[in-house]
Amino acid sequence: MVLTEPRPIERPRTRPALIDCDLHNELHGDVAALLPYLPRRWREHVEMFGAHPPAGGYYPRFMDHREDARPPSGRRSGSDVHFTAAHYLDRYNVAYAILIPLSGAGAVQNLELSAVLSTAVNDWQIAEWLDHDPRLRASITIPFEDPPAAVQEIRRRASDRRFVQVQFTGRPHEPMGRRKYWPIYEACVEYGLKVMSHAFGSYGQPITGCGWPSYYLEEHVGPAQAMQANIISMVIEGVFEHFPTLKLVSVENGFAWLPSLMWRLDSAWKLLRAEVPHLKRLPSEYIREHVYLTTQPMEEPHRPRYFLEMLEQHGSVDRIMFASDYPHWDADNPDEAFPVELPPDVERKIFFENAAALYGLG
Repeated sequence: MVLTEPRPIERPRTRPALIDCDLHNELHGDVAALLPYLPRRWREHVEMFGAHPPAGGYYPRFMDHREDARPPSGRRSGSDVHFTAAHYLDRYNVAYAILIPLSGAGAVQNLELSAVLSTAVNDWQIAEWLDHDPRLRASITIPFEDPPAAVQEIRRRASDRRFVQVQFTGRPHEPMGRRKYWPIYEACVEYGLKVMSHAFGSYGQPITGCGWPSYYLEEHVGPAQAMQANIISMVIEGVFEHFPTLKLVSVENGFAWLPSLMWRLDSAWKLLRAEVPHLKRLPSEYIREHVYLTTQPMEEPHRPRYFLEMLEQHGSVDRIMFASDYPHWDADNPDEAFPVELPPDVERKIFFENAAALYGLG
């Protein structure tokens, strides 16, 4: 049933509490929503010149949001905290939700503008989201192509424990293991923040492993390629060896591909380990310890019973966490997200316990 306005749940709640690791808080009016949070000099700049969208932008076009998630005011779906709370958080007994704003601020080519827009996005998250609902936690938007400015923004936000992670896009200018980004990881370790990479965003880079696609369908199934490249880079460059407490969260990239990636990495490492003496363990061991994955979108075998076998291939479900992708067009309903009924212990881990342990949520 499509809802046109939020309303209280009228039936007794039977669903156990869940933690949603991918809830999008959308800007109403795009960059115009950030103008009150910009210094006058940059407000005038944006009003005159615009925000200089990231190189490459969204290709070919980003899909629309769910119409049933649009508030009665007519604002953009996902842009009203009170409607989101009633329409989604209350309805599905969401104990906590991790906000992931897709403003593009952190990847603007003008690095100074990218930094001030990132600050504005974080101020906006506090004023218009975090301060209105205690169930919300947030991702710190950073200008990740300018690590000194990114570290400065991390330090500015770290005392607000409602921020639980630092946000990268799926395709930064370089693979995420490069030394360029290490100051960001060092700051994350210092303040106990996770590193999160969310799917999509091209920013000048081809969005497949062999160039630019022709169709959105290609783009929609492509993020797993970028995430695999980022994980390989972070393992082989030695990020997890150097930062043994750092945790990486992969959002909206699927997860069925991870076992085969670990098998191939281990096999190659055994042949080429002399090239990377800084790695002290099998690549798969670093991945199992440091990498977390979210469920939306999930690979669903044609025969539903194979889904549980797919989970078994991971060796453990302690690193898989639920995500809805609300309010996007392909968001998952928590009651219908999985193609099979999960064993109760697995369901508890994926819907609540894994995220609670990672983010320190009670």
